[in-house]
Amino acid sequence: MSGRELLCAHADDYDFDPEAVRLEDTDVLERLAPSVREWWVDQFGEFVPENGGFFTPPQREAIPLIDEGTNTLVCSPTGSGKTLSAFTAVIDDLYRREREQPDGLDNSVYCLYVSPLKSLANDIHRNLERPLSGIAERMADRGHETEIRHAIRHGDTSDSERQRMLETTPHVLNTTPETLAILLNSPKFKEKLRTVEYVIVDEIHSLAENKRGTHLSVSLERLENMTEGSPTRIGCSATVEPLPTVAKFLVGRESGDPPGGDPGFRDYEIVDTRFLRDYDLQLECPTDDLIDTPRDRVNEAFYDRLHELVRSHDNTLVFTNTRSGAERVLENLRTGFDAYDESNSGCHHGSMSKEQREGVESDLKSGDVDVVTSSTSLELGIDMPHLDLVVQVGSPKSVAALLQRVGRAGHQVGETVAGRVIALDRDELVECAVMLQKATEGFVDRVFVPEAPQDVAAQQVYGMAINEVRPEAEALATLRRAYPYREYTDDDWEQLCRYLTADYDGLEEKNVYAKIWRDTNDPPDGEHHYEEYDVGQRLIGKRGRMARVIYMTNIGTIPDSFTCDVYTRGNDEWLGQLDEEYLDTLEKGDVFVLGGGNYEFQYRRGSKVYVDPTGARPTVPSWFSERLPLSYDLGREILSFQSTVEEKLREGGRSALRSWLRSLPADENTVRSLARTFDQQRRYAGLSSISTAERLVVEEELDRDEYRRRYYVHSNYGRRFNDGLSRLVAYRCARRTNTNVQLAVADNGFTVSMPLNRKVDVSDVIESIAPEEALPDLRAALDGTDLLKRYFRIDATRSLMILKRYKGYEKSAAEQQVSSEMLLSFAQELDDFAVIEETYREIVEDVLDLRGIREVLGAIQDGDVAVEGFEVDSPSPRAFGLATLAASDVVLAGDESAALQEFHARVVEQIEG
Repeated sequence: MSGRELLCAHADDYDFDPEAVRLEDTDVLERLAPSVREWWVDQFGEFVPENGGFFTPPQREAIPLIDEGTNTLVCSPTGSGKTLSAFTAVIDDLYRREREQPDGLDNSVYCLYVSPLKSLANDIHRNLERPLSGIAERMADRGHETEIRHAIRHGDTSDSERQRMLETTPHVLNTTPETLAILLNSPKFKEKLRTVEYVIVDEIHSLAENKRGTHLSVSLERLENMTEGSPTRIGCSATVEPLPTVAKFLVGRESGDPPGGDPGFRDYEIVDTRFLRDYDLQLECPTDDLIDTPRDRVNEAFYDRLHELVRSHDNTLVFTNTRSGAERVLENLRTGFDAYDESNSGCHHGSMSKEQREGVESDLKSGDVDVVTSSTSLELGIDMPHLDLVVQVGSPKSVAALLQRVGRAGHQVGETVAGRVIALDRDELVECAVMLQKATEGFVDRVFVPEAPQDVAAQQVYGMAINEVRPEAEALATLRRAYPYREYTDDDWEQLCRYLTADYDGLEEKNVYAKIWRDTNDPPDGEHHYEEYDVGQRLIGKRGRMARVIYMTNIGTIPDSFTCDVYTRGNDEWLGQLDEEYLDTLEKGDVFVLGGGNYEFQYRRGSKVYVDPTGARPTVPSWFSERLPLSYDLGREILSFQSTVEEKLREGGRSALRSWLRSLPADENTVRSLARTFDQQRRYAGLSSISTAERLVVEEELDRDEYRRRYYVHSNYGRRFNDGLSRLVAYRCARRTNTNVQLAVADNGFTVSMPLNRKVDVSDVIESIAPEEALPDLRAALDGTDLLKRYFRIDATRSLMILKRYKGYEKSAAEQQVSSEMLLSFAQELDDFAVIEETYREIVEDVLDLRGIREVLGAIQDGDVAVEGFEVDSPSPRAFGLATLAASDVVLAGDESAALQEFHARVVEQIEG
């Protein structure tokens, strides 16, 4: 029965005439086996006019491609059926073969589904049960008893379940990147993977940009070495850019030839239906004056509006930018309104117990909850079919994150995505206004893939050597086929092998032992001859009897973390704890708030931090390490936006700017607040004081009360960029003035502070840095920092230089840190040591955005971006955030209002005086 005949046969079930409507996807239906086709029509029979049939756009495009064995990247919004588009052709193929082959399917794995989240894998596992059982029932009605088994395997899987999988193997296996790497080295189960013909990587955008994804990309090439044919690779992603990069990351290269020629990526197709959903997005602000309106009135207006939004929708999900923010919003809703209690509201974030999170997830799936607050933990994962509104409090820092979050609402095809962004800070109003405008225009921030990380390479080459003695060239080619290693040179390989073979004097005395051997194959009468390989061929193999146990218990890329106890230097009084990531931002002399007091950072010893009490104002906000940084791409768009702001102010002043701002998806409070901010900036310091795409502004303030000279650098390229550029500037300033330079970093710029009797032309410093000087200067600036110490520990542990688990003992993250600090100075003295080189690479490229810094410095050197400085008696309006380091998540903010009001009063006094 054809697709249209099948629909006509079911005509009584639908409220339309199949003969009278235009169905675009009958050819897709006709590809499917009769039982699969019938199940699909029965399950998704409601005709959706926007789709022109019974398949959503990603399904209509992807199913035929996957059916033909084409590697496919499916990029489509949440709720558009992209995961089912990946599985449908696979399920159809497996049922055909199960029915047609005399002995059915083998007792082995045919399809691997890889997810970054265990909860997502669990959800998919539950969702797969419906089509598999439904199709099996229809086949049974036709006299075919079939069984397609599916199971989930991750770190929580019990030993008994694992044993059962060996005996009765699932045909579809759901797993995570870490568990897949373990399975590839499992002596028995790896044999079950030789039949894999399909690999589905879900939420690939969240993997491509980090080392979990790098690890997975090499694992897929190792799987390719084992399988009987080349598996069809299917990637699923929501909002991501650039699509060709992510597709190449998914499929890898055909060969592992050295870099220099045609990279030769495997063939792929991209299904791009990212913008098929309708969005109802709006930016709101509780007041048009975020400075002089009392903070309690701002918060009252915010919660009143949030309550109004929740009550007018069925299910609302509220995202904040910190975990503590999510808890505070829920607490204030419950205490401020009688409508909320534990039965109809909840909170969800990564620090909560598994049971608590699963309870909230269950309520969201069933719709038995009015409102849930979260930080980032619900960006990916479970279906929430009843969710009809997402509220984002503050800036999510990228268009991709915004679309990912608001896309959780309207999770059914044809529904409009409703999202409200509420900004409570003037700097974030600018960010969010640009972000929402760019989102409606189809802009998405780029994903950047880590380049050839040596710590991941060390794990994977060790794993290959453990599995069997093999040609060195084969291991190298396997690495090079993975997208992150497409430019991996022979020198990179030699550097890695020197580490893995412990080819450094004194290394084994530090209890860092060789993990592999490398040698040429002996003649047949030699001591080490492997008959399957040519005499003289270079081979590698494992070293040590416990190699497999060490590998299986220590692999993975997610670092452990710990908190540090804080003590006063004078009397050793315990003050509280700080997250170690927060310490990355602290230099000697930095001031932070802890337990209501201000403290000046002095030094750290292992997991202890020593400070002095101080009356100085904080230089590093308490939320710094917890919040996501502004994306570099969105930062550039904000600067372009400010170019237009300058143009409108020049043409017609504040009224012209207001008229233009009303074209944005923002309320009137936002429009008036933005217009006032930029108009006051113009009247206070001139139009040239606004940073734009063609201008980087440096504002100098002399603070005689605190005897400090401060430079506010308006570089709106995001916190990662500013963290890197500020270190470069501070490094050069310190060399010019021979004094301690303090830094404070934010998304829209950074502050350089020094004693009043010291002066440096910061504009000239920035202009003097050539792009090629950025890397060596950053490396020099990092020497001795806690940032370097922490990332050396992380990369040394990933490289298995430090073992987290050994002979039944597990080292805590704090113990790992102590071990790494004992090794760091020794490792720094070694020539071209892979772990040290990877530590510097990760910090400067992945953490401090060297690529973006070089790009901007190059534009400055070429004259495309001018650096302009000016002096002020008090910070300009666009520097208020830098001057106060006001927390953007001001649901939590305490007393920055007084400082803002003081700065604002000075600005108004000068403008009107």
